Amino acid sequence: MKEHLAEILYVIALSKRTQWAFLLGMVFFIGINLMGDYYVSRLRFSGSMAALEQAVIPKLLKRYDKAAWFALISFWVLAFKCYQRDKRRFF
Repeated sequence: MKEHLAEILYVIALSKRTQWAFLLGMVFFIGINLMGDYYVSRLRFSGSMAALEQAVIPKLLKRYDKAAWFALISFWVLAFKCYQRDKRRFF
C-alpha cells in the first residue's frame, strides 16, 4: 500500500498537466460559485414581477451550482486521464 501511494505522489509531482487540471477544477468551481452569487445578489425585479424574485433566485443559484460541479468533475476527469497517461510514460 505504501508503494502505491508513493507511486501516485511521484507521478502527480512530475505531471504538470495533472496538477494544472486538478488546480483549474478547484479554481473554476470556486469562481463559478462566487460569480453566480455575485450576479444573483444584484438581481432585482420591479413592479408586478417583484413577487417572482424569491422564486427565481434559488433556481438561478442552483444552475450556477450545477455548472460549478460540472466544471469540477470535468477537470478532475481530465486530471485522472492525464495521470494515467503519465503513469504509463514514467513506468
